[in-house]
Amino acid sequence: MGKPAKCISETEARTLQNNWVNTREPALTRELGRQDCREVLFSLEELQEYLNYVKDESDRQGITNPGIRVYFGAYDNSNSNKATVFLAPTKAITVGCDNNYKIDAFNKGNTGWPPNNY
Repeated sequence: MGKPAKCISETEARTLQNNWVNTREPALTRELGRQDCREVLFSLEELQEYLNYVKDESDRQGITNPGIRVYFGAYDNSNSNKATVFLAPTKAITVGCDNNYKIDAFNKGNTGWPPNNY
């Protein structure tokens, strides 16, 4: 298998991370009174299992070209109030396409603490 077309270089990834750290982290730290997480880790096995689940469930629903939307979120419970991301299946891959709420979203990754820089 070749490299996917949407891969970005290490330099581009570092630039994106630095832009986020320089423009968003200060406001979040000021607002929250502490640093928040800024990366979430999932294993390849977990991601592949979820992608297979979305593909199988989408096929059952007659959805031939599903997508995955990545949402930012934040916990608000006794265990954590830190940021997170979750993956949500969609019914297509077009801008503004509907989420597929008949398939569960995916969450519960790990995060580095303190946050890991790219």
